[in-house]
Amino acid sequence: MRGLLCSLLPMLLLLLQPWETQLQFAGPRCRTGPLDLVFVIDSSRSVRPFEFQTMRQFLVGLLRSLDVGPNATRVGVIQYSSQVQSVFPLGTFSRREDMERAIRALVPLAQGTMTGLAIQYTMNVAFSVAEGARPPEARVPRVAVIVTDGRPQDRVAEVAAQARARGIEIYAVGVQRADVASLRAMASPPLDEHVFLVESFDRIQEFGLQFQRRLCRKDLCAEGGHGCQHQCVSSPGTFHCACNPGYRLAADDKSCLALDLCTEGTHGCEHHCVSSPGFYFCRCRAGFVLQQDQRSCRAIDHCSFGNHSCQHECVSTFGGPRCRCRGGYNLLPDGRSCQAQDLCNGVDHGCEFQCVSEGFSYRCLCPERWQLQADGKSCSRCREGHVDLVLLVDGSKSVRPQNFELVKRFVNQIVDFLDVSPEGTRVGLVQFSSRVRTEFPLGRYGTAAEVKQAVQAVEYMERGTMTGLALRHMVQHSFSEAQGARPRALNVPRVGLVFTDGRSQDDVSVWAARAKEEGIVMYAVGVGKAVEEELREMASEPAELHVSYSPDFSTMTHLLENLKGSICPEEGISAGTELRSPCECESLVEFQGRTLEALESLSQNHILWLTARLEDLENQLATQK
Repeated sequence: MRGLLCSLLPMLLLLLQPWETQLQFAGPRCRTGPLDLVFVIDSSRSVRPFEFQTMRQFLVGLLRSLDVGPNATRVGVIQYSSQVQSVFPLGTFSRREDMERAIRALVPLAQGTMTGLAIQYTMNVAFSVAEGARPPEARVPRVAVIVTDGRPQDRVAEVAAQARARGIEIYAVGVQRADVASLRAMASPPLDEHVFLVESFDRIQEFGLQFQRRLCRKDLCAEGGHGCQHQCVSSPGTFHCACNPGYRLAADDKSCLALDLCTEGTHGCEHHCVSSPGFYFCRCRAGFVLQQDQRSCRAIDHCSFGNHSCQHECVSTFGGPRCRCRGGYNLLPDGRSCQAQDLCNGVDHGCEFQCVSEGFSYRCLCPERWQLQADGKSCSRCREGHVDLVLLVDGSKSVRPQNFELVKRFVNQIVDFLDVSPEGTRVGLVQFSSRVRTEFPLGRYGTAAEVKQAVQAVEYMERGTMTGLALRHMVQHSFSEAQGARPRALNVPRVGLVFTDGRSQDDVSVWAARAKEEGIVMYAVGVGKAVEEELREMASEPAELHVSYSPDFSTMTHLLENLKGSICPEEGISAGTELRSPCECESLVEFQGRTLEALESLSQNHILWLTARLEDLENQLATQK
C-alpha cells in the first residue's frame, strides 16, 4: 500500500496545482520569427491517464513561451495511436487561449502505437497549405515535435526520411519506455540536437526548456552583417535572404536580380505586356481599350458615340463605324441610307416555278395542282397520267367519330397531290364496317375539289370490321366499267388503298390475293391496333413500299410522303403496269374522234356567231331607211 501511495503521490500533487502554475517555462516569451510548428502526441494505451494529463500541461506551458500568431508561430496539434486525429490544424487558431482550451479538452485514443502513420499524416496533411501551413515558396521553417513513450508498431525510418526531404525538421522526444533506435531513425540531424530521452512524463519539462532555448536563439538578422540586398528572414539559429516582388535571388543567395515579368508568361495581358524592373503593365492594340481588370481588352464601340447617322444598323470596326441595312434592303452610295430590294430579282432565291417578293422576304409559288415541298422552293405533283384509285376506308366503331374526321382529312390530303380529271386520275371511295357502302364511284367526279367535297360529306357508319367483305366488293364492283373504271384494254393502272385501325372480323386472304391476281396494286395503311401480318397480306410486294403504319390518328400525316411517292403514276409503272403508248392505233382513233367532235363544236359556234352578226346588220339597215 505504501508503494502504491508513493507512485500516486506525484500525480495527486500535479492535479492539485492550478493550471496557471503548472509547467511554466522561465524567461520572457521568445520571438522566433515566422514558424509552422506541429506537435505529434502519442496517446496509445501505454500512456497512463496521469501521464497524458502531464503531457497536456507540458503543451500549455510550452505554448506560453512562444510568440503565437498568424504572422509569427502557427501551432497545430495531432494525436495518434492506431489512428491519427487532428486536434486543431495550423490555421485554426491565432490566439493562445483558444489553443489551450482545445488541449485541455483532449481525450486520449488509448489504442496501438502507429508512429509511422502519424508521420505520414503530418507530412501530407498537417503541413499542407489547406490546413494552414504557409506555402513552400514563403520559406517558413516547418518543425514537427513527436512525443512517444514506446516502440512503434509500424516502420518509421522511410517515412521520416521522406518528411525530412520535404524540409520538415523533426524533434523526437522519448519518455520512459521509448525505443532509442526508433527516435534516432525519426529525428533530423544532428541527432544530439534533435533526440531527447526523459525518464518520466513529470520530467518532460526538461525537454521543454531545451526546446525553448533552441527556438529562442538570437535573431541573426537583427544583429546586421547578413549581407542581404533586400530582405533578411530569420529562422531558429539561422537566416536566409529574400527579394522584393519582381526580383529573384542571385547565385550568391544575397543579392537580387530584376525579373522580366512579361517573359514568364504569367502576366495575363490579352494583347501586350510592358515590363519594367519589378513591375509590368498591360497595353492594348489600336482600336481597343483596357478594361477594369487591367489585363483584358475590348474593342472600342464607335457606334455607341451616337454620331454614325445609319438608317438601319451601325457596325463598329477598327477603322470606325460602318452602316449596314436589314435583310431585304441595299445600302445606298451615301453609305448610310437603305433602299428596299426585290429579292426575287436575285439569282439565289431558288424557287422552282415562281418567286413572289413580300417586303423583307419572299415566298415561292407552284402552278395549280402542284404542291410546294418542305424546302419551300421546289414543286411536285403526280405526273400527268392515268390511274384508277379506289380508297377503302374503315368506318368501324373502334375508329370513333373524331378520328373518322381525321381519316377524311387524311384522304383529302392524298387527293391534293393527285391529278384528278376524267383523263388523268379517277378516285372512288368505299366505306366498310359490318357492311360495305360505295360513297362515290370512280366515274362520278372529275376534279379534286369535287372529290374533296364528297369526302367531307361522308357519314360515319360505326359498326364492325369486315375488311374481307370490303375487298370482295372492291374486286367485283369498284373497278367495273359500270362504276367508272376505264377498260382493261387501255391498260390504266388500278390502285386500291385499304385504311384500317384494327383486325378484320372476317378473312382477308382470299380476296386480297384475288385483287392482286386481277392486277390491282394494293396499299395497306394501318393505324393504332392494326395488325401488321394482316396489312402485309393485303398489300402488294414488296411490303416495305406498300405497307404504312402510324401509332396514332393525329400523327398520320407523316405517311403522306411515302404514299405520294408510291401512288403517283410514275411509281405505278414501276409496280408492274405499263401505260399504253399514245402512238398505238386505238389511241390514235380515240384522239381523232375527240378532235373531230371539238372541230364540229367550234364550227357550229362559228356559224351561229355569223348568223347573229347578219341579223344585227339587217336591223341596222332597216333603222337607217
